[in-house]
Amino acid sequence: MCYLMLMETAAASDPFVASLPVFAKFESVADIDNYRPLPDGWALATADIVGSTKAIEAGRYKTVNMAGASVISALLNALGRQDLPFVFGGDGALVAFPGSALEITRNALAAVQRWVADELDLTLRAAIVPIKDIRAQGLDVRVARFQASEAVFYAMFAGGGGSWAEAEMKAGRYRIDPAPAGARPDLTGLSCRWNPIEARHGEIVSIIAIPGASRDLRGFQFLASDIIALAGRQERDGHPVPVNGPGYSLLPAGLDIEARAMAPVGRRWLSKLWIVFLMTLTAVADRYGWTIGRFDPKIYKRDVASNSDFRKFDDGLKMTIDVDADVLQRIENRLKQAEEAGICNYGLHRQKSALMTCLVASPLQRDHLHFIDGAAGGYAMAAASLKGKAPV
Repeated sequence: MCYLMLMETAAASDPFVASLPVFAKFESVADIDNYRPLPDGWALATADIVGSTKAIEAGRYKTVNMAGASVISALLNALGRQDLPFVFGGDGALVAFPGSALEITRNALAAVQRWVADELDLTLRAAIVPIKDIRAQGLDVRVARFQASEAVFYAMFAGGGGSWAEAEMKAGRYRIDPAPAGARPDLTGLSCRWNPIEARHGEIVSIIAIPGASRDLRGFQFLASDIIALAGRQERDGHPVPVNGPGYSLLPAGLDIEARAMAPVGRRWLSKLWIVFLMTLTAVADRYGWTIGRFDPKIYKRDVASNSDFRKFDDGLKMTIDVDADVLQRIENRLKQAEEAGICNYGLHRQKSALMTCLVASPLQRDHLHFIDGAAGGYAMAAASLKGKAPV
């Protein structure tokens, strides 16, 4: 699983979150001096889909993405906080939270596991790992913030602790068991209503690069800077979402999944009708330049583009970018060179389009979040190609 770490943009209510460094240039993500350690009393809630590669190969990549994003939605809604650092990874997620919220977090994780099993026919494993246990291993969890737009920050993670927590979860330690049958998490705001975003320059490429066996962190920092600079040769640094936003889908591919998140059996047809009505109304308003009360579809779409994640740093560089053949070849050559030198291990997956999964508390607020992944497996498939290369 690879992570996409984000933060809500509302004024941070937690003193630690409010104190985090903020940088405006993405090139700064590999500089460890930009990060601060999580407080000792905090913990990481981590989850991923068992057998996600097979599910993706069966064409269920949209379902896998929704399952991963549902973890973030469930935990933030249960905790009643939008300021916590969190992660979307295509086939899973991670949320950092204070120890005082342990019981609520445990119950929310258990409920979302049950929902994923009952409604999506997938197995979500989950764990809660205390920061003190991570530090006992000589690792850390350090956090910084990258300001992607006027209204949205992404949280970046370093220190190796998140990767260790994920490995512990996969080994069956720190496990959280699913809630009893019928349990439902609060998934308010979880949606997936956009069309797939087709590549405009060549291919949508999902890349994961992590430090290699040499443990040359300075060399890895230079590598990350080089990859970011190469992607910068492309329009908008390879951002896969057009500047004016993606296209509306009147019958979204994720309609049934979103309805399952919104309502129990028996009321889902109402949810589907409501979603289709909203999308039709919005598309018509966008077409004719209308506004709906205080809602302006064109501004919203531009905000979607600005707020969408497509690159991040989480114990390594992760990007889903739209690049032409020349830029892609240069990136691959640089990655291969660094891997041969022991500076990095990397995984890369190509596809024709990208997918977007969203957390929208209110379309009238400008801090809505949009998770980008490749439409044919993206990060999960890049992670699968990386598997076996990582140093132990």
